[in-house]
Amino acid sequence: MTNHLLSIEELGADGIREVLQLSHTFVEVSARAIPRVPALRGKTLAWLFYEDSTRTRLSFETAAKRLSADTMNFSVGSSSVNKGESLRDTVETISAMGVDCIVVRHGSSGVPWRIREWTDASVINAGDGWHQHPTQALLDCFTIEQRLGPLDGRHVAIVGDIKHSRVARSNVEAFTALGADVTLVGPRTLLPPSLDGWPCKVSHDLDAVVPSADVVYLLRMQNERMNEALVPSMREYSMGYGMTMERVGALADHALVMHPGPMNRGVEIAPEVADLDRAVMVDQVRNGVAVRMAVLYLLLGSGVELPVEGV
Repeated sequence: MTNHLLSIEELGADGIREVLQLSHTFVEVSARAIPRVPALRGKTLAWLFYEDSTRTRLSFETAAKRLSADTMNFSVGSSSVNKGESLRDTVETISAMGVDCIVVRHGSSGVPWRIREWTDASVINAGDGWHQHPTQALLDCFTIEQRLGPLDGRHVAIVGDIKHSRVARSNVEAFTALGADVTLVGPRTLLPPSLDGWPCKVSHDLDAVVPSADVVYLLRMQNERMNEALVPSMREYSMGYGMTMERVGALADHALVMHPGPMNRGVEIAPEVADLDRAVMVDQVRNGVAVRMAVLYLLLGSGVELPVEGV
């Protein structure tokens, strides 16, 4: 792994496997009575979140604390951003305080790459616009392999608002890098204008895809990124692309249902489906901590002894 984690493409298949392999170690650490190791003691991480977040931010904070790192919390709502401070000045101010890593989420695509130019700290992309969300893709790969074994040869259906989803983009790259076949499923209005270069198939018929899927990965409707009505109604969308108990009945016995959260129960997923054993959203959240511990360790823990059992 390089000094930054900005995209799945930059990480590559070997980098993905390196993170997944190390994540198993941190699953064991997280299961201890005292889930803390001194691997990043003396390191300081800053959170630079310009968009709302629950799972990603708390997961990174938990991961950092379990590695004994110090953290610097930045709140846009109570910062000098409200006085007109530019992103560059904010980054340079935080960097001057001696941080080792900046974890950034921003509504504009490409921002983490610009931040990399303004700081000597490592930069982790926690989501940039419609573009990338690499740690989500990593934890999703880990969760699937934890349940089903290697992704190679598996069929993953990604369903819903592909057009506005950075999760979809990162996951397509990660799943296919590990040998999976991916089908994007959704109405034409919720697909990108061009899918040139996307290594996947496309379908507009969820019922035709479900029986062959090993994983059905549901995406929420990202209304906050839409400037127009792209479906007639949420009810009609749910009828065509929501995961119902009837559609679950067509799944193979081993098949998983996944969702990056937050879920809109009753829209992309029926409430009773979300509570099934095959719905692994809680596993995704739990594994997110271990995977982000692995990412932080690989970026910042060079030369530090691995936190193996007994440390």
